[in-house]
Amino acid sequence: MTRPDTDPAPISRRRTGFGPAPDVEALRARPGVTRVPTPFGPSAWMLTRHADVRRMLGDAEAFRNGWGPEDLDGTPRDPRQLSGERSGNLLALDPPDHTRLRRMLTPEFTVRRMRRLEPRIVDIVDEHLDALERHGPPADLVAHYALPIPSLVICELLGVPPEDRPEFQARTSRQLDSTVPEEEKVELARQSLAYMSGLVDRARQDPGQDLLGMLIRDHDEELSNAELIGIGNLLLVAGHETTSNMLGLGTLALLRHPEQLARVRDDPERVPGAVEELLRWLSVVNSGSPRMATRDVELAGSTIRRGDLVTFNLPAANRDPELLADADRLDVSRAASPHVGFGHGLHHCIGAPLARMEMRIAFPALLRRFPGLRLAVPEEQVAYATDHAIYGVKELPVAW
Repeated sequence: MTRPDTDPAPISRRRTGFGPAPDVEALRARPGVTRVPTPFGPSAWMLTRHADVRRMLGDAEAFRNGWGPEDLDGTPRDPRQLSGERSGNLLALDPPDHTRLRRMLTPEFTVRRMRRLEPRIVDIVDEHLDALERHGPPADLVAHYALPIPSLVICELLGVPPEDRPEFQARTSRQLDSTVPEEEKVELARQSLAYMSGLVDRARQDPGQDLLGMLIRDHDEELSNAELIGIGNLLLVAGHETTSNMLGLGTLALLRHPEQLARVRDDPERVPGAVEELLRWLSVVNSGSPRMATRDVELAGSTIRRGDLVTFNLPAANRDPELLADADRLDVSRAASPHVGFGHGLHHCIGAPLARMEMRIAFPALLRRFPGLRLAVPEEQVAYATDHAIYGVKELPVAW
């Protein structure tokens, strides 16, 4: 499928407003699956239907992370020998490497463990609501609420000392800014790696009650410093940018649908279901790492050959009419669906319980504090982050 000159984004990341772009929806309506160009060279099969995406993501033997023939035989690689970029990065690993790390991390992300963070998350949200009120309207909700809250929660999770948090937050904000020049991005990445390395060294010397401390106490000899640094960096990006973009884009979606907003604001029992519906309807994670077929696979009437690359589009899958009736409509009252907003299978987001908790606290708290919340600019002036791997809004000027 030829990419239109007017949209330089890879088709797996192409969006229009809150949903997938029309050409992505057109792919979903076609029978079978279609090859599309990719920004990294070879073409790839593009999956857009919910059933196809779930099947592929659920079969880690037939579809592995990989880019070339050396990735096809499934030979286990010692993650301690991987580059620093991949060490500890669950998204880039397959079994058995992935299984070993996930086994160690999973106990730290149970709902019970996350509840220990809940009082602190409530405090962080209240502090930022107070700051917003002091700032007064108009205010950029992204800069004053959506971005800093997940950043501080990650600080709590990783054990970033309070005195380091302003610098940590400032650096993280710059790292996630798509307009930052490439040279500065490289330098910010170096600084982040150096900081995370120092954080791991301190945790080795004096393990606290944070995630790094717990991992070191329970699995000291099993984890290298490179893996702990990789885990910290993954949580920083995956746990920060996804939640912050959901808070910004989700607030805009609710402002566009005042009857849905009222349900989230006024009925606490609806909030968990509303979060699930927003996750499905917005799908801020457009895609994930392409997979490589390790054998010939029949999928939706097409044959994907061994060695072929496969990419996928989560927004299209989550709005598949075969998944839900009227799937393009936002309805916070509908029963929760098996959406793939957090992925599926082996690589289902390990931080999902934390992200859900942050949203369940932050959305209704914002709407109750500012019942008159509204956009401070015409809606057409809101800029979507179409150039980001994680979708959202760059700014959200609001008043109340």
